[in-house]
Amino acid sequence: MSKGVLRIFSEVARFYELVNHVLTFGLDIPWRKKAAQVAALGGGILWLEVCSGTGELAVNLMKFATADTKIVLSDFSMPMISKATEKKELRGVTISLADSQQLPFPNDTFDLIAISFATRNITPTPEKLVKYLKEFHRILKPGGRFVNLETSQPSLVPIRLAFRLYAKQVVKLVGRMISGSKTGYAYLAHTVPRFFDAEGLSNILYETGFSRVSYIKMTLGAVAIHRAVK
Repeated sequence: MSKGVLRIFSEVARFYELVNHVLTFGLDIPWRKKAAQVAALGGGILWLEVCSGTGELAVNLMKFATADTKIVLSDFSMPMISKATEKKELRGVTISLADSQQLPFPNDTFDLIAISFATRNITPTPEKLVKYLKEFHRILKPGGRFVNLETSQPSLVPIRLAFRLYAKQVVKLVGRMISGSKTGYAYLAHTVPRFFDAEGLSNILYETGFSRVSYIKMTLGAVAIHRAVK
C-alpha cells in the first residue's frame, strides 16, 4: 500500500475501534461476529487475518478456534499491530508486520484468510485489487477459504444515496472529532461510496481465480460478507 495510506492508518490507530463503533452505531460488532462464524465454517488449523488492524476480527475468530487452530495476524501499520497486542484474547497469536501486496508466507499455507473493512482501502480500481487478491489466493491452500467483510452498495437507490451522504458528511466529521485526524476519515469517507457492490466484488473474486463465491448482505445492503474458495 502507499505511504499515504500507511500514514493515515497509523494516525488513527489509537481511536480506530471507538470511531468504528460510533459511526456504525455498534453494528460493526455483530457484523464481525457473523463474518467470523462464516469464516470458521470448514475448519482448518491455520487461519490468517490479513490487514488485521487492531485484530477485532481475530478476537471473534478465536471463539470458533479449536485447540489445534493457529491464528496469524498481518498488517502494515505498527501502531495498529501494537493495539492488537494489547488484547488479552490475542495473547499467543503470531503477528506479522507486512504489506498485503507481498506477504511473507509460502504458497498454499493457510486454510482460511479473512479480512474486515480493509479491502476498499487497498486500491480503488478492479485491476489493482485483483493483484492483491491474487496474493491472498497464492498463500491459501487448495480448497482454502477467503472471507471478506466490507461495506457495499445498497440496491435501493434512496437507501444508497442516504448511505453515501452519511459517509460523505458524518463519517468525515465525527471521525475527525474523535480521532483528531483531519485527513484520516476524509480518506475513509471517500472510499466508502466508491467501493464495489456485492455482485461487482463477486465478479472480481472470480476473475482472481476463486470459485464458489457467495455473499450475505446485511443492514439493507450497506455491508456484505463474501466467501470464496481457492
